[in-house]
Amino acid sequence: MIWQKRDNKIRKGFTLVELLVVIVILSLLAGITAPKLFKQIDESKWKLTKTKMKDIETSIDAYLFNCGEYPNSLNNLLTNPGIDGWLGPYLKQSQLQDPWGFEYIYVPNGTINSGSYDIISYGKDGTLGGDGYNADQYND
Repeated sequence: MIWQKRDNKIRKGFTLVELLVVIVILSLLAGITAPKLFKQIDESKWKLTKTKMKDIETSIDAYLFNCGEYPNSLNNLLTNPGIDGWLGPYLKQSQLQDPWGFEYIYVPNGTINSGSYDIISYGKDGTLGGDGYNADQYND
């Protein structure tokens, strides 16, 4: 009689096979969705780069209006370089970094925008040149 009670006992928990099946299914789902997710993240950062450049351009324009000249470097937007009329800081330090964490390059006498200035992001890889998300972006 006692041995029959053991057989009627309700099983609790999962077997090893059941756990392995669940792990395989979750791995397949992650393998399919992860690349798409990372591509969307890179696309968002690529678009955000141009938006942040426009913020820097607006700050440079405010600096020009207040000080009567373009800044020599982007750091002039953060701390007063000793110029009368400076009403900054015009930006936060974090705004001078592209979405990949690299510093924007500022060229006071622009080569892309002659007669003005260039703001450059070297893209995801942080180096000159490249294709796709590694390509350089310039302000308009």
